[in-house]
Amino acid sequence: MTEVMPKGSNAQLPADVAAVRVVLRWQLLPGTPDVDVSALLLTAQGRVREDADFVFYNQPRHPSGLVRHRAKARRPGEASDTLDVDLDRLPGWVDRVVLGASVGDGQDFAAVGGLQLLLFDIAGGPGAAALTRFDLFDARGCAALLCGELYRRSGAWKFRAIGHGYPSGLGGLAQDFGVTVEEEEEEAAAEPSLPPAPQGPPIASGSPVPQGSPVPQVEQLLPEPDGFRLPPQGPQFLRV
Repeated sequence: MTEVMPKGSNAQLPADVAAVRVVLRWQLLPGTPDVDVSALLLTAQGRVREDADFVFYNQPRHPSGLVRHRAKARRPGEASDTLDVDLDRLPGWVDRVVLGASVGDGQDFAAVGGLQLLLFDIAGGPGAAALTRFDLFDARGCAALLCGELYRRSGAWKFRAIGHGYPSGLGGLAQDFGVTVEEEEEEAAAEPSLPPAPQGPPIASGSPVPQGSPVPQVEQLLPEPDGFRLPPQGPQFLRV
């Protein structure tokens, strides 16, 4: 039987559940924005060890392979986004797996109806009932949600229903847990600009260059080949 969880409640997962499927489900109506599920693998200090511990649409698989983003599913009137988490195989440094949701730029969850987070036992197979269900309400003005978290207690795994909203979107949620996120405005500000070329005295058309005068050298900027981009200098950032 599925345990329906109110906000702030906790549930212990059955001891024989080795891996869970996290399903974020919502109503698919005209004008509904696309929704994405995400996960952050946290240490006991509540932070990621590195940016690769953030699993989302632009980074769909943790390096360990133990948290994986699956393809979205759409059915008449309903859509879902899914993560698989191998709880029993997660290394000891993983204290919590935070589960998030987000919508696209300029949108918020006010336009998303019937939003639910469900946990399934992967071993249960198709048609098995969910272990837990958390209905997410009152997310108006929020572009991202901290839906809940899977966490260790006394050698067992539990789930906590949270439902905390982030008006700052997925970037704000990720930064709260130590992920370095590249902001568009910071990228634009960091874009180097070429200084203007030095201007010499005008030379009439057809006039020879005076002897002894240096000929200005103009650096030719070649375009990058299609499909190829030179790696940026400095530290790498995630773009959400």
